[in-house]
Amino acid sequence: MTAARFLVVLDADSTLIRNEVIELLADEAGRRDEVQAATEAAMRGEVDFATSLRSRVAALTGVPVTAFERVRARVEPTPGVRELTAAVHERGGIVGVVSGGFHEILDHVAPDLGVDMWRANHLAVDAGALTGLVDGEIVDAEAKAHWLRTWASELGVAPHATVAIGDGANDLRMMAEAGLGLAFNAKPAVRRAASLVVGTVDLREVIPLLP
Repeated sequence: MTAARFLVVLDADSTLIRNEVIELLADEAGRRDEVQAATEAAMRGEVDFATSLRSRVAALTGVPVTAFERVRARVEPTPGVRELTAAVHERGGIVGVVSGGFHEILDHVAPDLGVDMWRANHLAVDAGALTGLVDGEIVDAEAKAHWLRTWASELGVAPHATVAIGDGANDLRMMAEAGLGLAFNAKPAVRRAASLVVGTVDLREVIPLLP
């Protein structure tokens, strides 16, 4: 991996993009309301993220994989995201995304938004439909912190030259690990813990804060 001057790591849902992808998938199962309530509780830190994710993914049982294309079409990039990733690259930085969401969507969305590398969960599939299970280890708060540390080490970036941007309780550990932890479109607990709070839902606001 080529050395970089600094590293910016973002959450995906409600940070890189405006949507919560699992809620878009839940629309396909007719179970958006219950999944949305569970997502909100997890983002506020009221329940364990991994336990919550497993229960929410279970609600997606039977959704056909053909739904992925419809969900991707509904994804809305957060205002300013392309300008932010371009600014990071112009200054010699790298952009990573670590998400409690899903590779099935992020693999299509991330490259178009200028993201260099990403990690997310995988949805188990059988006979062309979701089984209601997560395939492999869940990307939780500790995994997010792990990938920030790992990527920084591989890129030769010092801890103080890392920036983490997130909105939910699942982002708190990576924000604590980073040289600068930014609360963006964030829940109250995240705003209290952040180095700085970005009040406007526009990622261009982050550009002046880059190392």
